[in-house]
Amino acid sequence: MDPTLTLIGAMMLVISIVLSPLSSRLGMPVLLIFLAVGMIMGEDGPGGIEFDNFQLAFVVANLALGVILLDGGMRTRAQTFRVGLRPALVLATAGVFMTALGAALVAWWVFDLSWLTALLIGAIISSTDAAAVFSLLQGRGLHLNERVSATLEIESGSNDPMAIFLTLMLVSLIDNPGDGAFWSALTILVKQFGIGGIAGIAGGFAVVHLVNRIRLTPSLYPLLVAAAGIAVFSATNALGGSGFLAIYLTGVVMGNRPVRMMPMILQVHDGLAWLAQLCLFLILGLLVTPSELLPLAGSGLVLALALIFVIRPVTVFATLWPFGFKRRELGFIGWVGLRGAVPIVLALFPVIAGLPEAQLVFHAAFFIVLVSLVVQGTTMAPLARRLRLEVPAGEEPYRRLPLDAPAAGEHELMLFPLRGKNWQTPRRLGQLRFPEGATLAGVFRDRRCLAPKRDLEVASGDVIALFAPPAALPELGQALSGRQAPEYLAERAFFGDFVLNGDALLGDVEQVYGIEFDALSPDITLAECFSISTKGHPVVGDTVTLGPVTLVARATDADRVTKVGLRMDGSQNG
Repeated sequence: MDPTLTLIGAMMLVISIVLSPLSSRLGMPVLLIFLAVGMIMGEDGPGGIEFDNFQLAFVVANLALGVILLDGGMRTRAQTFRVGLRPALVLATAGVFMTALGAALVAWWVFDLSWLTALLIGAIISSTDAAAVFSLLQGRGLHLNERVSATLEIESGSNDPMAIFLTLMLVSLIDNPGDGAFWSALTILVKQFGIGGIAGIAGGFAVVHLVNRIRLTPSLYPLLVAAAGIAVFSATNALGGSGFLAIYLTGVVMGNRPVRMMPMILQVHDGLAWLAQLCLFLILGLLVTPSELLPLAGSGLVLALALIFVIRPVTVFATLWPFGFKRRELGFIGWVGLRGAVPIVLALFPVIAGLPEAQLVFHAAFFIVLVSLVVQGTTMAPLARRLRLEVPAGEEPYRRLPLDAPAAGEHELMLFPLRGKNWQTPRRLGQLRFPEGATLAGVFRDRRCLAPKRDLEVASGDVIALFAPPAALPELGQALSGRQAPEYLAERAFFGDFVLNGDALLGDVEQVYGIEFDALSPDITLAECFSISTKGHPVVGDTVTLGPVTLVARATDADRVTKVGLRMDGSQNG
């Protein structure tokens, strides 16, 4: 092996990682930086590397997407499926089809192509990208309300089979036109969804069983999960199913079952997902020739802007309006139709098949991804905050260490650093209230470990160590949070000064606070108010405005609001 090639590859990774902090300063997606480094090192840039191995790029891209989807699946909570599954699946099927048709119409007009080739471009750019969505939602520190985040995550993780079906069908029709092409493609669709779904769920339970049954060195568990996930991905592809859907569902099953050493697995897989994204976008950046993008810049920009400002929003409003979304939620989901690596990978199909317009299709897809990352990726976080779609979030532990001892059960050692204005004034440990099952292990200060006595005062700069089960994490995060949140996300500003039980009657609230609610019966509960407002799927942060009072969902259990904040104003109504 030529050492020069490995040196260049390593330096590209180093440069990309070193430049990644620029993304937060400039407000651009970090994936765009990786893509730009690949393009700069390519044949049109200073690097001058000539790379046109589409087969190798296709293999690397598929493996990288598999790793990214596995990590994203393991971080998807099953609870999110109650509010996000149905709308996400409609958006991932009918929505993809509508997007492909709309994009094809514009592509036919601006590129002056045949209908089939225009439809092929529409199909390739029709799906949102899981890598881009997961990266931006997690990397920007956005804590969106569950209805929006669940819909975006599930849609981006499950819409690939429909896009693959449309792409393969059109490649087949262009390459071998005939009466049997459509039925062949329809069979592919059924196999993609059916085999992919079954293999993913079965594979997930098999991996969980394997990890929990075998005793290994702790550092080997993340590698076992990665290897098993890729095995499910590859086997599903070999059977004709969607490996992307299968590995995502494998991750979802794992993330919602008790799995040995899960915090360590997630920590390592976070690094693996970043490495996969780096390699994926670097190699795709190398593959493109920027000079070939210039001739289609005008037409490509028209198509990209039509997709962003017209096709995606219309598709979202047309498919999601029956599911109880608020207007601002629909507006945000319509905006976050991020295109990333998946359209570029799908654009490799016509190149590998040797279709006449393959290079145009590939460069058009690449250009649209660039515009999407620049326009939508840079504005996603500011728009979410402007639309008030964030909800208060607790502190995350600095470190979680599984104990991996039968007697300890699910307990972990969690380290919480105390920071922010909440901890400027010292407080005694005896004044702190922790959830059931959480026990103080110690306090770290100035490189010393202090015994957790009730009269010990703790303040900003200290680190609290606790033994607690994962279920206690949200409540612990709230109790120990000191983050500098925007003013509207402060607890009292967001939820109000009063906390009520969800089963309190509206009539009781009228009597206690001297407010009359003429629109609703006094015999219904506050939880039922939210159920009516959200069509049965309330989430934390939902509001119901009744005259001068705003009720805010503070805590939920399944589809029922258990805690309600009462705010004496009508703001933040959606």
